[in-house]
Amino acid sequence: MQNNRVEKQVATATKYQKSGGLERLSALDSRSENIIGAIKQNDDQGESPHPHIAKTPSWLCSLPLAGAIFTWRDNKFTLLYNNEKFQHIVGKKLNAEAFDLSIISDMLREMAATGRERDFVCWRGNNRLLSRQLDIHLSIYDTANSSYLITINDRTQEQLHRETLRREMTCDSLTGFPNRIGFEEIVEQRVKEAQKNSDDKNPGRYAFILIDLARFSRVNESMGSMAGDELIITVARRLKSQMRGNEILARLGGNEFAAFIEIGVQQERTHHIGERIKAAFNDPCQISGMEIQMECAVAAAVGRYNEDPTDILRNAQIALKRAKSQKKFVLYHHESLNAVKQRFSIETDLRRAIEKEELELHYQPIMDLKSGRVNGFEALARWIHPEQGFISPVDFIPVAEESGLIVPLGRWAMYQAAMTIADWDSQIAFHNMGSAPKIGHADYKISVNLSAIQILRDDVVGAVRDSIFSAGVDGHRLMLELTESAFIDDPDGTLKLLNRLKSENISLAMDDFGTGYSNLAVLQKLPIDVLKIDRSFVTDMGQDKEKNAIVSTILSLAKALDMQTTAEGIETSNIGCALKLLGCTFGQGYHYAKPLKSDEAFQFLSNSFVSDII
Repeated sequence: MQNNRVEKQVATATKYQKSGGLERLSALDSRSENIIGAIKQNDDQGESPHPHIAKTPSWLCSLPLAGAIFTWRDNKFTLLYNNEKFQHIVGKKLNAEAFDLSIISDMLREMAATGRERDFVCWRGNNRLLSRQLDIHLSIYDTANSSYLITINDRTQEQLHRETLRREMTCDSLTGFPNRIGFEEIVEQRVKEAQKNSDDKNPGRYAFILIDLARFSRVNESMGSMAGDELIITVARRLKSQMRGNEILARLGGNEFAAFIEIGVQQERTHHIGERIKAAFNDPCQISGMEIQMECAVAAAVGRYNEDPTDILRNAQIALKRAKSQKKFVLYHHESLNAVKQRFSIETDLRRAIEKEELELHYQPIMDLKSGRVNGFEALARWIHPEQGFISPVDFIPVAEESGLIVPLGRWAMYQAAMTIADWDSQIAFHNMGSAPKIGHADYKISVNLSAIQILRDDVVGAVRDSIFSAGVDGHRLMLELTESAFIDDPDGTLKLLNRLKSENISLAMDDFGTGYSNLAVLQKLPIDVLKIDRSFVTDMGQDKEKNAIVSTILSLAKALDMQTTAEGIETSNIGCALKLLGCTFGQGYHYAKPLKSDEAFQFLSNSFVSDII
């Protein structure tokens, strides 16, 4: 019966030790005397703890923890008994080679001074195992013989498990770089260390550099996730080659990387590193046997060690948005924050303006250069803010594209253009019923700009169908203008969309031709009706022979592909006449008219059939 009671008490002590680490080990203090007393009673019945008794007590053998009984006299340890678990951790001898005896010596001295049992956590290292976490509990076993009971709980596996979980939480498994959590922790630690060692008057500087891979999702979608992983690894190696030993490189997300660099007082170093990173992507990446030309947006922000790194990282993110649109390395300046606030204000007001239909379309005439009459109009959104007045499209269109508001804005423009055609047709029909001279004709078109964002995010065909059905007009009267950039992100998808639009009898034009991604192999497949020559080539035709040559080449190309042409930015009659002689089909610009309100545009349309505008 007494043996059972001893086993239960030892089990209770073991349970306390295993269940809560050091926090719970202290709870053993109040039970220790009873436990040791019960063990001694058990020993007195046949299992004496003296050296001449060779047999290890049964309770010690069955103890689930590593355990041993030893004496300590004159700073000398003598091991009396131990179980197999103790031998596995410490060895068969309690000596300095197997164990750091100074730890136990210190614990014994504290016990002698306080009369209380002691707990300790130590790390043991050797050639076979780098480190082991050991929870040690020491208590008096037999005061008369100066013997003690030591139990050791090996928590190494628990610690290894915690370390594994921490690595998974703070490290990117694909690149081995810190992830966002790990990056923020490292940066916080670096900044704190620098603050301790820096001068308040000259706290030193650091920089965040952010790198965003363009069109990474296209690789995943077209080549599969394994190719995407291979690309990320390749990019990581290139970025690593641009870093010094003490600089931190992290992968924040799918296609976004970040670097933390210490720059001291040399702020220009940030520029050098940013430009080097951009240059590292000049050469294509070899992925799954294919050459992939990657582009990246790179931006940076510089901060002092007495500033909050969260604010500096936010500044870098602001600069990154600009870098994506400007296609160059961007370093944040304090003026950027004001620009961000302004853009946010524009976005908020624009959202309201679209919902309340506060915008309106103006129409710039597109002239037939041969006949001198109106062929159509380009619809351009205009916004008169109720408080700020006129807001230029240069300011609100980029915000609309960045925020996604370009989708409802584009739908609204399609619908308004279609309804304008219906309205003007009704006015023309009513006028022509009388005896006055007939005006207008039933084949003019209104062009609406189609954003690349709309192509990616919206059901363009559905929006067009809704517009022309609601207005009751023929599809060819509505022309959609898209830029060359629409073909960069998804050329195959864009081609399919254009073919579907042509099946709906929609007219199509390529805007700003010659300024972007002019892939002639793709161009010949596109169901484009009109190439629009960018104003940058047209405006200086009279003074720049190279511009003349470019315009002539575009006109020849369009003729070979059986496409019509529209020259933008005609500001003088001489340029208009020159384009006419070169064979350009249509023209628009301030020489003919600025964008007009709806009623003014209708009057311009009517007048073009009774006078020679050109």
